[in-house]
Parts: sequence; C-alpha cells; structure tokens
Amino acid sequence: MADAITDAKEALTSMLEKLGFEFEVEVAGEPSHETLNIVSEDSALLIGKNGDRLDDLQYLVNRITRASHPEAPRYRVDCDGYRAEQEQRVAEKALKLADKVRESGRELWMNPMNSYHRRLVHNALVDDPEIETVSEDSGARNKKILIRLK
Repeated sequence: MADAITDAKEALTSMLEKLGFEFEVEVAGEPSHETLNIVSEDSALLIGKNGDRLDDLQYLVNRITRASHPEAPRYRVDCDGYRAEQEQRVAEKALKLADKVRESGRELWMNPMNSYHRRLVHNALVDDPEIETVSEDSGARNKKILIRLK
C-alpha cells in the first residue's frame, strides 16, 4: 500500500498546487490509517465552513487513489490538525450530554451530524453501562442522535 499513499499525496499536492496554495503535505499515522495533513498559512480557506472543503478534498483524493489502487484504505485529509480537534470536541460534547442525561433522567438530542461524527459519538459512549445512543431514523444525510438512559 506504499504506492497508494504516495499516489494519494501526489493527488492532493497536485490539486492544491493548481488551486494556487502554498503548503506542505505530511503523512502521519499507522499504515492503512494514514492522514494527509496539510500545513498552510491558508488553512481557513482549505478547511472551509465546518470542514466542508476538507471533506471535499478527502473525497476527491480517495476517489483518485482508489481508481489506481482499488484495495487502498480510505485516507483522511486534515489541515493543521483541524479534524483531530473537531473529533475531540464532538466526543467531549457527547460525554457532557451523557452526564446531563444521567443527572436529569431525560433524553437529549444532539444537533444533526454526518455519519462520521455520529460514529464518533456512538464510539465515545459505547462502553457507558447507563447510556445508549440512537441515530434518528430518516433518509437525511445529517441525522440527530438521541442520548438516553438504557
């Protein structure tokens, strides 16, 4: 898979160069769980609103890479550690809401989230013996999560 991560980095580098950004791309993480981290003065432009541009770049990098390497893992694209901080905030919010549910006994809904963030919430609370999480049943891309007592 060394070729796949190299091709993913080249795809990301090519896109960013054509868009006119000054940057460096660092590869971090364990094999098959690598992250392509963009280091740039233009991080706000690359991240976009709530990480939407990072999501788009990640989608394109993975599509391009899998065209040549169908068995390649999905690579994360981050910018100046934005995703890592965002993931930590989502997990911390889930834990705080779980504490409120435990104290009040009332269920609480989280704001709509994409599947990746919902998975972070479910994983943050999966080992809690008193709390369960349920994604709302809808066809929407972004769904709410219900946090309640078991």
